[in-house]
Amino acid sequence: MPLASLPLADPGRPDLSSPLAFLRWLQRSQRRGQVLATCWALLEMGCQAALPIPLGHGVQAAVDGDATGIWRAGAAVVGLSVAASLGTVLLHRQAVWNWIHAATQVRQLVARQASLLGGALSRRIATGEVVAVGSGDVAKIGWYVELTARLRAAVLVWLAVGSVILVAEPLLGVAVLLGVPVLAVSVWPLLGPFERRYDEQRALGGKATALAADTVAGLRVLRGIGGEELFLTRYRAASQKVRAAAVRSARLWSLMQAQQVLLPGLFVVGVTWYGARLAADGRIAVGTLIAVYGATAYLASPLRILGESAHAWTVARVSAGRAVRLLSLDRADGSRDASPGPVLGRPEHGDLYDPATGLTARAGELTAVVCGDPDFAGALAERLGGHVPRAEDEPAQPSVRLGGTELDAVPLAEARAAVLVHDKEPVLLSGTLAGLLDVPASGRVPAAEALAAAQADDVLEALVDGSPDCAGDVMRARITERGRSLSGGQRQRLALARALLADPPVLVLDEPTSAVDAHTESRIAAGLRDSRAGRTTVVFATSPLLLDRADRVVLVRDGRAVAAGRHRELMDTEPAYRAVVTRAVEPATVGEGA
Repeated sequence: MPLASLPLADPGRPDLSSPLAFLRWLQRSQRRGQVLATCWALLEMGCQAALPIPLGHGVQAAVDGDATGIWRAGAAVVGLSVAASLGTVLLHRQAVWNWIHAATQVRQLVARQASLLGGALSRRIATGEVVAVGSGDVAKIGWYVELTARLRAAVLVWLAVGSVILVAEPLLGVAVLLGVPVLAVSVWPLLGPFERRYDEQRALGGKATALAADTVAGLRVLRGIGGEELFLTRYRAASQKVRAAAVRSARLWSLMQAQQVLLPGLFVVGVTWYGARLAADGRIAVGTLIAVYGATAYLASPLRILGESAHAWTVARVSAGRAVRLLSLDRADGSRDASPGPVLGRPEHGDLYDPATGLTARAGELTAVVCGDPDFAGALAERLGGHVPRAEDEPAQPSVRLGGTELDAVPLAEARAAVLVHDKEPVLLSGTLAGLLDVPASGRVPAAEALAAAQADDVLEALVDGSPDCAGDVMRARITERGRSLSGGQRQRLALARALLADPPVLVLDEPTSAVDAHTESRIAAGLRDSRAGRTTVVFATSPLLLDRADRVVLVRDGRAVAAGRHRELMDTEPAYRAVVTRAVEPATVGEGA
C-alpha cells in the first residue's frame, strides 16, 4: 500500500463512545491493511514454526540412513526459510504502513478538532495536553493498531503448533495448548498498576509540556522582568516529577519484561525435559523429539508478542482515552453538529448587529468601538464573529446578526467566511512569506497592496536580510516560528496585511496597531480606510489616530452601546468617551461592569 495516499483526504468520523471503541474504529478504517498484515505475519510465523518439522525428519532420516529423506528435508528447510524471509519483508512494510496510517489519522482528527474549536480549544483543555496527544499519544495508538495483526497471527500459529504436537504426542500437545494461555494471563495482575503509573506519568508530562510552552512563548518578557529563573525552577520541579513517574512505570515494565523471558523459558525447559524422557524410553523417535522441541521453543515468539500486546494495550488505552476526551470536546453553542442553516445572502450589504450590547456596525462603513476594559473588548470582538463557545453554566446570549441573519444559525464555515475576526495576538506560522499570505481571499486586494496598507516595508526588508537564500525574492523570505525574529509591531503588521488580503465582507480588528509607533499608526489608519473602502470594518481601539479615520465611533460602557458619532463630536459631548481616549482616569472607573 503506497505511502503517497497519506495524508488522508478525510480522516472520517470516529467512534468516541469509549477508548476501546475508538481503537476498534481505527482498525476498521484500515481493514485491507489489517488483513494483509495478518496474512504476511501468518506466512512468516507459520514458516518459522514449521521449520523444526523438516529438521526433525532430516535428523531421523540421517539416523535411518535414508539419503533421499535427507535431501527432501533439506529442500523443505530451504523453501520454508525463503518463504519466512519473504513474509518478514512484506510484514514489516505493511506493519509500518498500518502504524503510519493510524498515527496520521489521529493527527488529522486532532488538527480538525483544533480548527473547529479555534480559540475555544485552549480554554477547554491545556495546550500541553493537545501537544502530547498529537505527538506521543498517536505513536502509542499507532503501535497498538499495528500490533493487532501480529497478535492475531500469533494466536493462530499457537493453535496450529499445539494441534500438531497434540497429534504427535497428546500429553505434550495438551501442555502446549494450555500452558501458553496460562503464561500469557500471568502478566495480567501487573497491567492494572502499570496502567495507573503510566497514566500518572502521562498527566504529569502534559503539565510539564504546557509549562515549557508557556515559558518559551514568554521568554523575552520573562527576561525583561527578571522572572526567567522562577519559571525555570518551576519547570525543573515539574520535570523531576515526570522523571520520577517514568522511573516508577519503567520498574514495573521491566518486571513484566523479565516475566515474559523467565516463564516461557521455564515452560520450554519443562516440555523438553519431558520429551527427552519419552525419547530415552523409546516412546518417541529422536526426530520427533527435535521437531517437538523446536516447535515448543518457537512458541516463545508468540508469547513475546502476547506480552508486547498487553503493554501496547495498556498504554494505548490511556492514550486513546485522552484522545477521545479531546475529540469529544464540543462547542457549547452546539455548532459542531449543527444542520445547515440559512445561507447568508450578500452579507456585505447587511449591518452587523449585536443584540446583547446594542452595537451596530453599518454595512460598508469603518466603525470604531471604544471600550474601557480591554478584556471585554476582546470578548466582544470574538462575539461579533458568531458561534462563540461558552461554558456549560454560562447563560446563552442572543446571536449576533448580519443583514438580519443570525450567525449562530448558519454553518460555522459560512459564518467564518462572512466575518473574519482578527485576534489581538495573531500567530505567524513558520514558513515563507508566500505561505503566510496563502489564505482564502476574494482576489480584490493584491498582496502588494495589503502589505503597503499595513506599512510593512521595513518588515519585508528585515525578512530579506534574514533570508540570504531567498535571492532577494521577498515572497521566498523565511519567517521563523511565531515570527520570533521580528518585533511585536512587525508581527502585528504582517498579520494585518494577511487579514486585509483575505478581504472578507466583514472584518473585525482588535487593537491592530497597539505595538506600533504613532507615525506608523497614522499611515496604517489611512491605508486601512482605503483598502477596506466599501467593506464593513469594525476596529476596537482607543487611539485617536484610528478613531479620527472612522466613519462612526461607538462607545460601549457597562456592557451596552451608550453613544455613537464621529470622534471629534464624542470628544466634545461625552465625558466618559473623552476619559477613555485621553486616559484621564483609570479605565476601571468607566469600564465594563460585565
